[in-house]
Amino acid sequence: MTFLIASNILLWVAFLGMAVVTLGLMRQIGLLHERSSPMGAMITDHGPDIGDKAPEFDLPDYFGRSVRIGGASAEGRTTLLMFTAPTCPVCDKLFPIIKSIAKAEKIGVVMISDGAPEEHARFLKNHELGQIRYVVSAEIGMAFQVGKIPYGVLMDAEGVIRAKGLTNTREHLESLLEADKTGFASLQQFMASRKKTAA
Repeated sequence: MTFLIASNILLWVAFLGMAVVTLGLMRQIGLLHERSSPMGAMITDHGPDIGDKAPEFDLPDYFGRSVRIGGASAEGRTTLLMFTAPTCPVCDKLFPIIKSIAKAEKIGVVMISDGAPEEHARFLKNHELGQIRYVVSAEIGMAFQVGKIPYGVLMDAEGVIRAKGLTNTREHLESLLEADKTGFASLQQFMASRKKTAA
C-alpha cells in the first residue's frame, strides 16, 4: 500500500513538472514568434538598383504584340516584371498568385522567360494569361542581371525601380508591393528602421 501511494505521488510530481516545462516552452515559442519578423523578397546586389530608371526595351511578346518595358507607362500604372522559366516548378505554382495580386492591386504584369519554344507552348497551354503579357527574352534578364528565378522587379508609372527580389512565395510578392507603399527598399530595411526608432 505504501508503494502505491509513493508511486502515485511520484507520478503527480512528474505530471506537474511536465506541465510547467510545457508552459515554459509555449511562452518561449510565443516570444520567438513575436521577435521574428516576416522575411520579404531577398534582394541581390546585382543589376539596376532601387531608385534607378529601369532599362528600356521595345519588343514583341510571345504572340507578336508590341510590349514596352521601362520608361513611362502608357496606362500610368505600376508594372511588375516577373522573371520566370516554363520549367520552373515554383514559377508554375506562383502563376495563379501573380494573376490574383495583379487584379487586386490593379498593376500591369509582364512575365519574362527564356527557354525552348516547346516549353513555352506547354506552359501557356496550361495557364490562361488574362491581361498578363508573356515575353521570351534572355536579353532583358541580362540587363537586370537576374541570376535566380522567380525574380520580381516592381517599377512605378515613370519606369523607376521601386522594389525587387527573389519571390518564392505569396509573401515575397506582397512584400515588393509593401516596400513600394512604405517607401522602403525592402521589408528588411523597414524592420531595421523600426528597430532604430525603438532604440
